[in-house]
Amino acid sequence: MKISSRRLALRWWLAATISLGWLLAVGVAAAGPTGPSKYGMQPMTPAQAQALRPAFVEVADIPGLPRVMLIGDSISVGYTLAVRAQLAGRANVHRPSENCGSTGYGLERLEAWLGAGPWAVIHFNFGLHDLKYLDAQGNYVAPEQGQQLVPVEEYEANLRKLVQRLQQTGAKLIFATTTPIPAGSAARVEGSELLYNAAAGRVMRALKVAVDDLHAYALARQGTIQRPKNVHFTPAGSEELAGLVTQSILSKLTP
Repeated sequence: MKISSRRLALRWWLAATISLGWLLAVGVAAAGPTGPSKYGMQPMTPAQAQALRPAFVEVADIPGLPRVMLIGDSISVGYTLAVRAQLAGRANVHRPSENCGSTGYGLERLEAWLGAGPWAVIHFNFGLHDLKYLDAQGNYVAPEQGQQLVPVEEYEANLRKLVQRLQQTGAKLIFATTTPIPAGSAARVEGSELLYNAAAGRVMRALKVAVDDLHAYALARQGTIQRPKNVHFTPAGSEELAGLVTQSILSKLTP
């Protein structure tokens, strides 16, 4: 039986529409476990994350070695590979395959990051993303043009909740202080980390958590290890921070 050209065109259009819908569905499913967070972060699949940064590559455990977790923002991403290398043969060093962002985002994602465990030591930081200024669309802006993502009172309450959950893992905990904010840094105010570190200090003292004072170390060497007008560090600076992180972790792994 002959099929008219109009009917053939209709069949082609339906098939194409169904195929396009399937491809879009696959694309959405592959985009990540959830949609964008209200805290401005977008979870990624492991494949997406690993293609973005080597520090996000999932590592296979060496049996018999303790498992260590690093939780933090791009500062911790910068020292992850060096810490992993420095602890090679002594610990399996993991981190979430993403920038861990603010305390608000941490509360949303912590269960996914912790997984099934177990964890011997968890070294963690939140702060730089809490104190940044965004506009209503989530863009980085000058402080006078936006609002802080997580005000310090909320930061302190969020951090307390995060620590209480981390303590439930049975891991030894180490909080890393938030590193300095130089003058001219995008969407942040010079020195505003001091207020957040003071709030974090109250939480850590109350909950008896060890502190790795990366801030004090970096501040004393800010001109040589940190980029100008930027919260990030030079490669050599990240290596130096990694040495501190490694020593703090080893102090908890040693009986």
